[in-house]
Amino acid sequence: MSPAAQNLKSHEPAGLYIHVPFCRNKCPYCDFYSTSDLSLQSDFVEALMVEINLTADRIKAFDTIYFGGGTPSMLTTESLQRMLAAVRNKYNISPDPEITLEVNPGTVSANQLAAYRKMGFNRLNIGVQSFQAENLALLGRIHDVQQATDTILWARRAGFDNLGLDLIYALPDQTLQLWEKDLQQAANQGVEHLSCYTLTFESGTKMAQDLRQGRLRKPPEKLVADMMALTVDRLADCGYHRYEVSNFARSTALRSRHNQKYWSSAPYLGLGPSAHSWVEPERYWNKKDVAAYIADLGSDRLPIDGREQLERRQMITETVFLGLRRADGIDGARFADRFGVSVEALFGDAIRRFESEGYLTSGGGRIALTGRGMLLLDTIAAEFVGLIN
Repeated sequence: MSPAAQNLKSHEPAGLYIHVPFCRNKCPYCDFYSTSDLSLQSDFVEALMVEINLTADRIKAFDTIYFGGGTPSMLTTESLQRMLAAVRNKYNISPDPEITLEVNPGTVSANQLAAYRKMGFNRLNIGVQSFQAENLALLGRIHDVQQATDTILWARRAGFDNLGLDLIYALPDQTLQLWEKDLQQAANQGVEHLSCYTLTFESGTKMAQDLRQGRLRKPPEKLVADMMALTVDRLADCGYHRYEVSNFARSTALRSRHNQKYWSSAPYLGLGPSAHSWVEPERYWNKKDVAAYIADLGSDRLPIDGREQLERRQMITETVFLGLRRADGIDGARFADRFGVSVEALFGDAIRRFESEGYLTSGGGRIALTGRGMLLLDTIAAEFVGLIN
C-alpha cells in the first residue's frame, strides 16, 4: 500500500467511481473516453473483477458509488449486478451509501430500471440533455423526447425517489427563450436534481472540428451569461437551489454526495479505463484504452497510466478553483487545517475588494461567490491563485 493510501486511514469515507466505456454512438461534443466496440463488454467486466480484487485494501471505507461512462446502461443487467455485488463484497461500504447509475434514454426499458432498483441502485442520473428534438439531433443523441419522458416515468414506477437529469445549453443558434422552454420542461418532470452545463467545444471532438471549419458558431458571451442567470432564477422559482455552478437540488439532502467529493478534495478511487483516483497528495489514472486495460488486468497488473504528486501550491490552486464553484464556498477552518495558513492571510485584500464589489461574501468561516461572482468564476479564481506563495 502506498504512503498516501496508508495516510487515508484517518480521513473521511471515500467515493468509488466505475467508468463503463461503452456507447452505442459517440456524441460529437463528448471528450470522455468511450468506445462503440460492444464485443469487448464481457472481457471488460472480467477485467473489472480483477481490478476490484487488486484494489480492495487501498482505501478504508466508501459511502458513495457512482457508475458512469460512457453509457453504463449499455451493459446487461446481469453484468451490472455482478459488478455491484463484487464492490459490496470486496470493499468496506457504509451502511447507507449513495449508489448512482448513469443511464441514457433509448438504452433502457422499464424492466431494466426495475432490475436496477432491486439490485441496490438508489439514485439515477439520466442523460436527457434537452427536451427539444432539434437540440437532440445537434448533440447526436440517440433518443427522442418521448423516450426521455418515458425513462423518467419508468424510473418512478421502479421505485427511484432520487432522480437527476443532465441538460446542456449555450448551443449554436439557441435563444434565451428556447433555453427557458427546456428549463421549464425539465422542472415539470419533478426530478430531485438538475445538472445544467454550458456546451464546451473540447479539443479532439467533432464539434470542435465543426467550429474550426465554420460549420458551427459559439453563442455570444453576453447571451451565455444571460442563460446562466436565467437558469438560476427559473430553477429557484421551481424549488431548485444552486449548490455548485452547474448543479441544482431540491434540498441539501438531495445534492449529489458523490460529486461533492470531487469539489471538496475528498478521496476517491476510480476503476475502469481512463478513471482517475485521488488520495492526497497523489493523483493517478488508468490507461485510456479498454483493450490495454483488459490486457493489463489479464496479467494481474493494475492498468495505471500515470501518477503525480501534487505540491502544496498545486493543492491550494485546486482548492480555490473547486471551492469557488460551490455555493458553500471555501471552508476556512478546513483550509487552514490542510495548508497551515488562513484564507485571510493569503487572500485578504482580494476578498475585501471582491466583497465590496458584490462578487463575494465572507462570514461564518467561509468565503463564497455571489450569483454575480459565479459569472466571473475563472477570472476571480485566477486572481486568488496569483496570490499564492
